[in-house]
Amino acid sequence: MVKHQKEEVDFSASLSEVWRVLNDKERDILRNNAIVQHFKRNELIYCEGDEPKDMMCLLKGKVKIFKEGVGGRSQIIRMIKPVQYFGYRANFAQEQYLTNASAFEASTVCLIPMTVVTSLIMANAELAMFFIRQLSVDLGIADERTVNLTQKHIRGRLAESLLFLQDSYGLEEDGATISIYLSREDLANLSNMTTSNAIRTLSNFVTERIIALDGRKIKIIDEDRLRKISKLG
Repeated sequence: MVKHQKEEVDFSASLSEVWRVLNDKERDILRNNAIVQHFKRNELIYCEGDEPKDMMCLLKGKVKIFKEGVGGRSQIIRMIKPVQYFGYRANFAQEQYLTNASAFEASTVCLIPMTVVTSLIMANAELAMFFIRQLSVDLGIADERTVNLTQKHIRGRLAESLLFLQDSYGLEEDGATISIYLSREDLANLSNMTTSNAIRTLSNFVTERIIALDGRKIKIIDEDRLRKISKLG
């Protein structure tokens, strides 16, 4: 990890949602306090129990938010894509991080001190409303995901995860292959199931001609049926 690296960041593009509600002075403050860090694949960005000092924006790559469970088994809570913000909720709640974050692939992250973010929010009602909306959306997604992961059967959970990955990261040029390559273990951790169950269910989806597999690449053949399985659970 490269720390405290000053780089030119096109904030108007990468942080556009925040950028547009700031005045020129506030933009200078943001620009002068931002730090860019690069993380290698699987490198930790923050750990459970750390003090949350920065708001983070993923500029490039993919990041997973996860929590270690019983017996060392991980549960992936969220997947972050460019240019989403993360890492700030714990600071607002005045608590330490309850989760971990790591780079799913080589990633570039912009960090802005929460002291700076807080001072900007106190002076800018539009910026405050942005974060209120963001936290509200995240809470709604978390509530729905909690119900789905606890009430849906294995097939429904895996189907939902595949559709979630497609909606989050899109498809490759063939219009069918999901643009993220997960290990079977990561896919299981995202779907709240064991790795063996994930492998078995994927194989069943292949047999049923719902998806096709090529190593870690997953190609969706019958999206309508996959959505039906996800909906019915």
